[in-house]
Amino acid sequence: QGQLVESGGGLVQAGGSLRLSCAASGSIFSINTMGWYRQAPGKQRDLVASITSGGNTNYADSVKGGFTISRDKAKNTVYLQMDSLRPEDTAVYYCNARWGVIPYKFSWGQGTQVTVSS
Repeated sequence: QGQLVESGGGLVQAGGSLRLSCAASGSIFSINTMGWYRQAPGKQRDLVASITSGGNTNYADSVKGGFTISRDKAKNTVYLQMDSLRPEDTAVYYCNARWGVIPYKFSWGQGTQVTVSS
């Protein structure tokens, strides 16, 4: 299968911003939906935001107004602009893609750490 490669994580102070990127490569094709999930220590992996091939977006209530997901279909890349970061946003962020033809395939990135200090 193809790969999803994330970048852009790091350490930032509360109130700061980070931009995550996720590029699909290899055998991944006909990407339908791309999204970002996050997992904090001891917690389950939850959806942060997603975007369809038509540009429809969906956000977790906790990030609405602060995070923006976007997508470059030509580059098979999805971005997550995170503004006004809070310590509770600290987690490993994972990229996800639903792709191919029915039955769709699902791929995950390796994860990138985001740490927000207070």
